Amino acid sequence: MIFTKEELERYSRHLIIPDFNIEGQRKLKAAKVLVVGSGGLGAPLLSYLVAAGVGNIGIVDFDTVDESNLQRQILFTVDDVERPKVEAAAERLRKQNPFVNIKTYNTVLTSQNALDIIKDYDVVADGTDNFPTRYLVNDACVLLNKVNVYASIFRFEGQASVFNYTDKDGSVGPNYRDLFPSPPPPGLVPSCAEGGVLGVLPGILGSLQANEVIKVITGIGETLSGRLFLFDALSFETRTLKIHRNPDNPLNGENPTQAELIDYEQFCGIPTQEEKSKVKEISARELYELIEGKKDFQLLDVREPYEYDIANLGGELIPLNQIEEQAERVASNKQVIVHCRSGKRSQQAIKQLEKKHGFTNLYNLRGGLLAWAEEIDDRVAKY
Repeated sequence: MIFTKEELERYSRHLIIPDFNIEGQRKLKAAKVLVVGSGGLGAPLLSYLVAAGVGNIGIVDFDTVDESNLQRQILFTVDDVERPKVEAAAERLRKQNPFVNIKTYNTVLTSQNALDIIKDYDVVADGTDNFPTRYLVNDACVLLNKVNVYASIFRFEGQASVFNYTDKDGSVGPNYRDLFPSPPPPGLVPSCAEGGVLGVLPGILGSLQANEVIKVITGIGETLSGRLFLFDALSFETRTLKIHRNPDNPLNGENPTQAELIDYEQFCGIPTQEEKSKVKEISARELYELIEGKKDFQLLDVREPYEYDIANLGGELIPLNQIEEQAERVASNKQVIVHCRSGKRSQQAIKQLEKKHGFTNLYNLRGGLLAWAEEIDDRVAKY
């Protein structure tokens, strides 16, 4: 592996570390790392991998840059809003280090394409924010015998680990399914878009991911394989828990039952399009016409009080986690429009009320306040 004079100058602070030196830098330059997600975790992760000189980096992301991303996704600027994230990220990263090869995948990672994309890489770094993709990335890495460097964040807390790592003795460490054999019920754990996240937290966890990726590639130090690192940004407390292989793991336990990728939306209990369509919906425009026409209906907001204080449509507030115990406040003799920020929590609220209390007059505001901001009044989107 040959370095130019410019590269040697760029990486000089690595080269003078006795336990790293030119051999470690050669391993970085030869490595191929796939980063899934270029958002909160992916932004610092990609920045430090590129700066460190990882020679070949792939980026998978289907999303576009939104103004709400700029609070924590430090790869992007206001000029990138509405651009594909992989496009904006690659442009910025190439300017950061022209000696790194960057390949982009502007697509959703699915059971159909995951194996084809991941097979060409040595290490996968998971920067996703949803359970179906986490299980998909994990399973693909196990099936392809790839290392999975994992992190996740929520509000003020984060965690990180290294999955499916083969140590110097040839022993394979635990993977995500050993830690979480099954996903939580849908809606129990909100995404960052629904629950929020302290802006600096993904920077901390994404940097830790980059550190683990570099250790995996170069072989220096001890990775987080077999351990789960927990970080609380408010108390500045950390814990490290041990993780063990689960003999019942369906992928590589004592009696494996899964040899291919599955439907991860179904596995995580995410409603199919057909199931979603069973919930009656109303558009933002239709709601606006009901309000302007002074029709008799109830508007129900199932977000949290702090969200309501920031922006609301004047509806009655009953947070999702209180909806069943306060069902008597929901009208049964007229149309009830239920909404949240994006339409996910309100859909869940409707299903709970219909199943437990037999309501038949509930309608979900399709797209929630985000749709209202897009179609009717953009002032409610500024939170």
